[in-house]
Amino acid sequence: MASRPAITVYDAAGQKTGQIQAPAVFAAPIRQDIVQTVHTHMAKNRRQAYAVKYEAGMQHSAISWGVGRALSRIPRVSGGGTSRSGQGAFGNMCRKGRMYSPTKVWRRWHRKIQVNQKRYATVSAIAASTVPALVMARGHNIGKLAEVPLVVDASCEAIKTTKAALKMFKAVGAGNDIARCATSRKARTGKAHQRSRTMSGRLGPLVVYKKDSGITRACRNIPGVETINVHKLNLLKLAPSGQLGRFVIWTKDAVETLNALYGTTTEQAKLKKGYKLPRSVMANADLERVINSSEVQSVLRARKTNRKAHTKVNLLTNLRAKAKLNPYALVVRRMEVAAQLRAAKARAAKSAAKKAAPYKKEYKLSEQATKKLAAVETIKANLKARKAATYKYAVKAAKKHRAAAKKAKATAKPAAKGGKK
Repeated sequence: MASRPAITVYDAAGQKTGQIQAPAVFAAPIRQDIVQTVHTHMAKNRRQAYAVKYEAGMQHSAISWGVGRALSRIPRVSGGGTSRSGQGAFGNMCRKGRMYSPTKVWRRWHRKIQVNQKRYATVSAIAASTVPALVMARGHNIGKLAEVPLVVDASCEAIKTTKAALKMFKAVGAGNDIARCATSRKARTGKAHQRSRTMSGRLGPLVVYKKDSGITRACRNIPGVETINVHKLNLLKLAPSGQLGRFVIWTKDAVETLNALYGTTTEQAKLKKGYKLPRSVMANADLERVINSSEVQSVLRARKTNRKAHTKVNLLTNLRAKAKLNPYALVVRRMEVAAQLRAAKARAAKSAAKKAAPYKKEYKLSEQATKKLAAVETIKANLKARKAATYKYAVKAAKKHRAAAKKAKATAKPAAKGGKK
């Protein structure tokens, strides 16, 4: 809600020219749920009917072959002599068949909206446009604005050129938001591009005027800037996509018209029969502060202390409950624990002794096995002695052979010189 009772008015050069009283609609309750619902319904009222042709996919000469052929009972194209004959037809699963649940032009395209609900959504969007946090949350660049809402002099309605309009926007601090919209323009892709909706971009300020003396022509070519008459305020422009917080630039005459257009919570509007502004459910929306205030806390009763419910326990397994009935149960339990500790200590000592002792295991053989081992050892000894004797004999024979060869060589006559005779 707007908290300023008076709003500063600026001229086209950005200079202060005076103040005006804030209309009551700027302090109306903000209902996001109502705005979202009404926006959804209003957006549906611009749709045009579309449908496929009623006989599309049903223009074949086809009939089902019935049962008994191990084929589905879908209608099949009649005739012969072509690959098309015998193929399924009509069904949405068939080639060249109709779609499932064909669209019709008598669908419920539009939605009726209660007049009072539509007005509630409009005043909520107007009130949200006066809250800087909501305007910034929507993405508008309002860092250079002196205050929100922004009201300009009625002489700005007579601006006729785009150059003068841009100069005015920069002077009052809205130039950054317009630059943001200009840099966001980009080409669309897909069906929208094929249907001449080629460019997309962010939305900038909405200029609300009372009398069009040239302001609409001056602003129509500025990216993101839209204009609207104060008597034709539309929720689709005040809250695009159902999101509150549109940056609105008001002219002085338009702001002065709002009280006559929407009235107050106690006085009826002069331009709407029997209409008053909706009341806020709570004067102070900070519920936590209201509850914790000293006025409320002083009349509240003391906090109750809830007793814990008794839990039933098993006396055979629960030691604490067992000790209440039999105090000796604690002594028994301590003895059990001590015995367990002693047993664990004994096991640990035994394991340590086993690890420390060297591994040695003696086997006692039978008499028969002992005789077999002795016979094997005897055989091995005999074989070893035989090998030694054989080796000794071979060495002696080789030595004798070498001596005989040496002696024969020494006694042989030398050959005569000069060749054969």
